Amino acid sequence: MKLALVTETYPPEINGVAMTLSQLVAGLREKGHQVQVVRPLQTSETCEPTSKPDSITVSGLPIPRYPDLRFGLPSRNRLIHSWQKSRPDIVHVATEGPLGLSAIRAAKRMGIPSTSTFHTNFHSYSEHYNAKFATRLVLAFLRWIHNQTESTMAPTQELADQLAAEGFRNTAVFGRGVNLKVFNPQARDQGLRRSWGADPETPVIIHVSRLAAEKNYSLLLKSYKAILHACPNAKFVIVGGGPMESALKRDFPFAIFPGAIPLENRPALARLYASSDIFLYPSKTETYGNVATEAMACGNALVGFDYAAPGQHIKQGITGFKADLDDDESFVEHGLKLATNTQLRREIGLAASGYSEAFDWQPIVDRFESILFQVKAENEMALLP
Repeated sequence: MKLALVTETYPPEINGVAMTLSQLVAGLREKGHQVQVVRPLQTSETCEPTSKPDSITVSGLPIPRYPDLRFGLPSRNRLIHSWQKSRPDIVHVATEGPLGLSAIRAAKRMGIPSTSTFHTNFHSYSEHYNAKFATRLVLAFLRWIHNQTESTMAPTQELADQLAAEGFRNTAVFGRGVNLKVFNPQARDQGLRRSWGADPETPVIIHVSRLAAEKNYSLLLKSYKAILHACPNAKFVIVGGGPMESALKRDFPFAIFPGAIPLENRPALARLYASSDIFLYPSKTETYGNVATEAMACGNALVGFDYAAPGQHIKQGITGFKADLDDDESFVEHGLKLATNTQLRREIGLAASGYSEAFDWQPIVDRFESILFQVKAENEMALLP
C-alpha cells in the first residue's frame, strides 16, 4: 500500500501527535508499506520546500500562541502534481489545518480515498484562551473537515462515540501505544533522584506535558501545594516546554524543570518518569494523553480524570486513581493520599507497570493498517461497474 500521511506536526517537534505519527509511520514502513509524509517546513529548517517519494514539505506560518509550531499553507495544486507522478492508494490527514484540507480536496479531485484522525480537542481549548463563545463554531468546522473523509479515527471508543453524537460520520477507533522497550521501571536512576535531593523514601511527583494554558495548571499548583504542606520533603518535577514555561517557573519556584526532551531521546524521558513515583495529570482537554500511559509503563502511580487514557486504563485504587471531571477536590485528595503513603504508591506503581502490556504499539499499527485497507477496499468496490 502507498500512503500519503499529511500532518502539521512531526518529529523533531515534541508533542503527542508528532510522537504518535512517527510510531505509525515506522510501524507501517516495517510492514513493507510505502509512506510519504506531507508536512510544513519546521522552524529550524531554512531550505526550500521539496518533493520526494517519502516526503513532501510545504511552506508554513507560525500557529498563534504556539510560535514554535507551524501550520502548512494550502498546497492543493502542488499535491495533485506530485501525486499524479506517484499516486498514493490512500491519503490520511492527521491534522485539520489548511494543508490537511487542501490534501483532502486534492484527493477528491483525483478520486483517491482519504481518512483522518481526531488528535486534538481544539474546540475544548477555547475556554482556556478567553474564547468560550467559539466552542460550537470550532466543533462545526472540525466536523465539516472530517466528514469530507471516508473515516475519522479516534484514540478511544468514548471519544468516537462523542464525535458520532456530534455528527461526525464513519468514526473508527485505533488507539495509542507505548514503546515498552524504552518506557519501563528499569529506567529508574537512583543517582538522578539523589541529584533532586530525594532518597528512596522521598515522594517524587512528576508532570510531563506541553506547557500550555489548556493543561489546567491551576489545579496542578493546588495539588502540589497540598502535598508540600503535608510532605515538606516532597520533590516536584515538571518536564516539557511551551508558551507557559516562564509563568510556571514563576508559579512553581519549588519545582525542578529539566526542560523539553527531544523525541529522539526517549530513554532520557523514560529515566525521568521511572525515577519518579507519582504522575499528576490534571488536563481535561486531551483526546488521549500519551504521557499518562508512558508514566504507568514506567511504574508511576497515576492520578487523572475519568476520561481519555486515564479513564480507559486506570483501575481505581489498583493501577492509579481517577476523579470525575467535575471533581477537582478528589483529584487533589488522590495525589495527597499517594504522597503520604509510601507503600500505597509503590503497590500502585508496580501494578501500573504490570498492566503495561496493554500499551504495546504493534496491535495499534495493525488496527490502523486494517482501517486503511478497509477504506481502500470499499472505495475500489464503489468504482466497479
